[in-house]
Amino acid sequence: MTRCASPGVEAGMRFAAISDIHGNLPALEAVVADMAARGVSDVVNLGDCLSGPLWPAETAHFLIERNWPTIAGNHERQLLTQPIGEMGITDATTATEIDDRIRDWMTSLPVTLRYADDVLLCHGTPGSDHRYWLHRGRRGAMREASVDEIGAEAVDVALTLCGHTHLPRAVQLPDGRIVANPGSVGLPAYEDDLPTYHVVETGTPHARYLIAARGATGWEIELCAVEYDVERAARKAERADRPTWAHALRTGRVMRGQGGATVLTPG
Repeated sequence: MTRCASPGVEAGMRFAAISDIHGNLPALEAVVADMAARGVSDVVNLGDCLSGPLWPAETAHFLIERNWPTIAGNHERQLLTQPIGEMGITDATTATEIDDRIRDWMTSLPVTLRYADDVLLCHGTPGSDHRYWLHRGRRGAMREASVDEIGAEAVDVALTLCGHTHLPRAVQLPDGRIVANPGSVGLPAYEDDLPTYHVVETGTPHARYLIAARGATGWEIELCAVEYDVERAARKAERADRPTWAHALRTGRVMRGQGGATVLTPG
């Protein structure tokens, strides 16, 4: 639990934030059920909703029906703007499974969104959908960004929510502002080679989200981890001939020794 002191804000607001679903519908359904059990009905979505070898179209229909406040991630942008021949395998596979209704929905999503007077939603950072914020990529691993690094890109709101790294973290800056990442609903580990090769791993297969509650003394953030039918998702990845995804889903770790095969191939 992390508290952000922001005197003078109205108490009582409470909502959940999800990010980086990547077409993992069973994980999303489990997260929604957990929210309901906790009495949370308001939800915001920080993007990267569909891209992957699982259930992109079904996940889109689930999200369209609920009409939660949602922003676009880098994978929405890539799916809408890149020729399929220039996409990585993850986006290219997804591009063949979505229809015009889904594309219209993705086109309607803003890049950032002011959810409340003191709450901003972004995918990477407020200025970029593909920059890491609370963690930084380095050779072979990720490190936690320093408070100074985080503060350099923060904006003047009490609470900023971001995604993209798939790693849950909440950080309070010295002036009381808070930046929080719910982690990934649908993919707990991946490799990438931009800007340099690095591995992202949570180390468990759980679906992740957060709950934000605004009290009399400011914001409180609860980072949540939810069990779900991981085998159903892993077997779907295997049927799509994506063993790296199956391993990541089961373990929260990247499959080693596979000749550099990536879980999330960059676009």
